Amino acid sequence: MEQSMMDRENMELVGVTHIVDAITFWAQNVNEHQAIEKMSMVLAESCPTSPRLLGIPNPQKIYGSVFSEDCCWYRCKVLQQIDDKFHVSYIDYGNTEFVSRSGLVELPEDLHSPCFSKKYKFWGVQLSSDKDTPHFQQGKAFLQTQIFGKRVRIQKKSVCVDGTVLIQAFQGNRDIGEEVLKMKFAKHILPGSSSESPMSVQALQESPGLWSQWTLDRAVPNRDKDMLPVLACMPKLRPAFGDQRPQSLKEKSLATAQYTANMRKMDHEVVEENQRRKVDENAQPQSSQHTVDMPRGIRSEHQVDFQENGTHGDEDQCLSVTEQFGRLAEKVQSLRGLRECILGNAGSNSLMEAIDVVLTNRISAPVAMEKTELAWSDYNIAQEKIKSCQTKEQLRAMIDNRDKTRAVLAASVEDFLQEAKGLPVRQRMAKLEEVRCSLMTVFGPPSLDDDVGGQAFEQYLQWWTERNRHTMSIRYETDKALEALCTWSENVGKFFCLSAKTTLGVIDIVDGLMDWLKQAEMKVSNELDWSISLGKCHESKVVSDAFHKLMQHIHQEQKILTDIMERDLQNNAFKLELLQWHGASPNPEALISVKKSIRSLRSQLKWRQVEESSLEEAEDFDLTKILKKKEEIAETRKALFQEVGQEGKERMKLSALAEGSFPELPLLYPEAGIHRYMSSGGLLADSLDRDMFDAEPMRELSTRRPLVCTEFQGQRVILKSYTINEEAEAGVMERCSQFHRARTQSQTPTDSVILPLLALFFGKSDPIAYVMVPYFPNGSLGAVQAATPLTATETVKVMRGVARGLQALHSAGITHASINPNNVFILHRQQGLVGDFDFTKGPVQRAVDSGMVAGSISLVAPELRQTPGTPPSSASDMYSYGCLLLWLHAPGFSGAPEVGKLSLDVSGVKLEASLHSLLSKLLVSAGRLSAAETLTDDYFLSDQ
Repeated sequence: MEQSMMDRENMELVGVTHIVDAITFWAQNVNEHQAIEKMSMVLAESCPTSPRLLGIPNPQKIYGSVFSEDCCWYRCKVLQQIDDKFHVSYIDYGNTEFVSRSGLVELPEDLHSPCFSKKYKFWGVQLSSDKDTPHFQQGKAFLQTQIFGKRVRIQKKSVCVDGTVLIQAFQGNRDIGEEVLKMKFAKHILPGSSSESPMSVQALQESPGLWSQWTLDRAVPNRDKDMLPVLACMPKLRPAFGDQRPQSLKEKSLATAQYTANMRKMDHEVVEENQRRKVDENAQPQSSQHTVDMPRGIRSEHQVDFQENGTHGDEDQCLSVTEQFGRLAEKVQSLRGLRECILGNAGSNSLMEAIDVVLTNRISAPVAMEKTELAWSDYNIAQEKIKSCQTKEQLRAMIDNRDKTRAVLAASVEDFLQEAKGLPVRQRMAKLEEVRCSLMTVFGPPSLDDDVGGQAFEQYLQWWTERNRHTMSIRYETDKALEALCTWSENVGKFFCLSAKTTLGVIDIVDGLMDWLKQAEMKVSNELDWSISLGKCHESKVVSDAFHKLMQHIHQEQKILTDIMERDLQNNAFKLELLQWHGASPNPEALISVKKSIRSLRSQLKWRQVEESSLEEAEDFDLTKILKKKEEIAETRKALFQEVGQEGKERMKLSALAEGSFPELPLLYPEAGIHRYMSSGGLLADSLDRDMFDAEPMRELSTRRPLVCTEFQGQRVILKSYTINEEAEAGVMERCSQFHRARTQSQTPTDSVILPLLALFFGKSDPIAYVMVPYFPNGSLGAVQAATPLTATETVKVMRGVARGLQALHSAGITHASINPNNVFILHRQQGLVGDFDFTKGPVQRAVDSGMVAGSISLVAPELRQTPGTPPSSASDMYSYGCLLLWLHAPGFSGAPEVGKLSLDVSGVKLEASLHSLLSKLLVSAGRLSAAETLTDDYFLSDQ
């Protein structure tokens, strides 16, 4: 009774949070409930804004992680990293799981307090089955049904090296460890004993708390044949409390009756609490019931008599040696793993190797590079002077000066190319990039602007040398201490081998063993501590400075290598151009020849058209001759258009030369029209005229200006005619070229989102400008909706193309200001194109045009209606776009912004949620989405 009361003084009430196996679990002290709740609230508030984990995690550091089952934040430690997945242990609860890098965050220092849960293990028992067997899982499930989520009383016995607390656990008067033993999910182990030297019952009784009371009432048998040796299965213990000594050395305490009553009351409260928490425990394993019903006589098969063998001092010495061997074995195993993977040295060693690679094989700029740069500068200045020249009289002197600088440049280029040819620039670039990426994996992103001093590498080399020297010294001491133990082990083998002769005596086997064990454990512990400190070497200032200094070197050399490669390409192109022209200048002879051919073919076309008219007006009407003449006219027109195409190619060549090495061409050959062609962005075809085409009037589309449909180079096209004066001609050409460049610079030919302009020409005999565009029969958005309206899915695809077209125009600085059903075109009911606009009008005039309506919806932005003359912007284009999108889904909508408001209210229209959300961000007075933002809205992402 006195013994039981003394044991209860050390009891603690805990709540079980996680089951590991049939004899191991995690639990929290119930008195820390408020602290746990407070920690949960702090984590929920701080973790979402904490920095994400970068680089390699520290296994000793505490992080925050989102638990997958409840999506709440908990503290954890990283156990293992596999690729970009991390195996973490939730330190306040004991359970583990795999999480991604995005689920881990750094925690501030004030949240690095000790964990609230501890790992407990039933004292004096071990598992009776392997981990991968069904019996193991049954044992784990049994313990889970007994105590998981419940409160139990525990009595601490000892603590393992890894921190696991060895305990006895009780629910009321039930010993949970005994229940596990009854079910045969675990079996006994006898610390410090063996089958050959059984311990007496008296000795066990005088060592308090080693076994549960029912075990001490009877003798314990020899261990099973499959039980591991004592050293292998015995827990590695250290005292849990400073006063835990054999009972014979303690003073017996007296317990009062009041204390007994209080403990019984505590037991009763625990039983009631667990009964309230109990869910359904009727489905107990069949084996459990069978075991409960076993006769007491069967259990006695596992009990035999103990006999006294030695004194308590012998037992203590055996336990001490066993504990020391166990601790040493675990530490040696850990140290072996550290040495194999060289933990902590990878970062610093890779940094040293990287320093050697970067500094040893550096490539500097070629000597001829600076000379070439100066020659290029003089050459470019001479070219700019020619471009700005306005008279032919000054031009010749400038060309002569340019030719001299070109000769100097040619010589410098040749020297540079010869020098650069022998440099392994691309291989060096690839190696530097490989080194840069590997270092960033270990150390994270660098800071290229920090001044880390000029002695960073020298200081790092000194630190690295000293660290390696110290590492080798510590390893030597460790190996020396372990070698002494190995020698002792060999002597033991020789001594106990009865078939071999030996000079060893008993004193050689026994004497000094404890000292060797202590020395070996101390040296191994020192190396373990040193190896762990090496794992944080990249955090030291010396290593950090060397890393940042090296990354600065890499960045500087990469910039030099990039410049060398760019100059190499430029100089090679210059050399090829010199070889092509052999010191001569290009001329427009080929272009002039084509223009002569065009004039001849045009005269033939006119004459044959006159002949056709004469045949048609003759009294003796001959249909055969008329049809033949029509064929001749068609052939002549086809040949004429082919020559017009060739004229464009020749002009394109001359324009490229004028923009490059021969800027004098437009001034030397004004008859070639190079400058005018370049100003139009390559659209101008001044050899074309209206009377060359066999055109059909488009009366249904000519409400605003005359439109005709014809064929040009095998393609059906429309000619849009604009009446202009001499002043307006330059404006039309500028707007056409801007629109054309925006299309050609923002998309590929297979990904068209802007209506292409095919050609621009001006009438020879009338003040009319003609813009040629492709012909799409009934292809406008208005025509499609009038015939067969688009479905919801088709609308998404079409309006995505329109948004992309507006994005391209806005990126080029062009405000369309004329987005309406007649200016949006549809290809195959899948692709939307932004059409052209009236090139004779500015944005302000286009924005308030009467055609800016869709059904009953005005497409003019409210800010433009409210303040006439306000220049339209990309935001007003997006308002028109939003109204067009609303019209497609609600063609009968007739609402308008209320007086004094600049937003269009669509709350009464039945629309999809994603569409309603998008319109609410487009049809507003301020803060409208841009075209790029519109494309990322959920409305357009839903069909992908």
